[in-house]
Amino acid sequence: MSRARRKPSVTQRILLVDDHPMIRACLSQLIAAEQDLTVCGEAESAPQALELALRTRPDLVILDLALKDSHGLDLIRDLRERVPAAAILVVSMHDAHLHAERALRAGASGYIEKQEATRDIMHAIRTVLEGGIYLSHPMIRHLAESLTAKSRPSPALPVELLTDRELQVFELLGRGQSTRDIARRLRLDIRTIETYRARIKEKLDLKSGFELLQQAIRWVEAGQVTPDES
Repeated sequence: MSRARRKPSVTQRILLVDDHPMIRACLSQLIAAEQDLTVCGEAESAPQALELALRTRPDLVILDLALKDSHGLDLIRDLRERVPAAAILVVSMHDAHLHAERALRAGASGYIEKQEATRDIMHAIRTVLEGGIYLSHPMIRHLAESLTAKSRPSPALPVELLTDRELQVFELLGRGQSTRDIARRLRLDIRTIETYRARIKEKLDLKSGFELLQQAIRWVEAGQVTPDES
């Protein structure tokens, strides 16, 4: 599977987007060791990443889904629209079984979990830069099963029933964000967030806002998402 994109230059340019300086430093060091790759910029937020991408026109954007000011899925969609020639590789702590398919639908060309990155990051970068799709073997098997009608499994967890936006709201609730905070962060009306909350409660079969909050906190504490350190 491949995506058409512009022919890369001799030295291919990579933009790093992660709100953890140490992660950016590690990735930058790995990339610097490759003669035909260079880091053309680093960003810690979605607005900064989009501005740098428009200015530097990278061949590849490596980004995390957990950003301080927004969700990485929104940034992927913005990059696909504004900088369509750039490939996108997600390197994240988020559970791949829940988030990889969502990232690909948003426009990413690859997904790798941070615990795999040290071993496989260069293979992932090369695959995506060559126009391919990078996923781990277990993730490929999981996606293949989910796309096969006869063997399509029921969601392993009720959370898998949530849409991308509902999942974002659920995660932010688990991080202690109020409805008003979430509305400001996602640039949505408070009433819209309240509607999402109601849908989440219905899908997860929760009876009250308190149960919703408890479930969201447990979800974050279980390590299913990266806690917000902002």
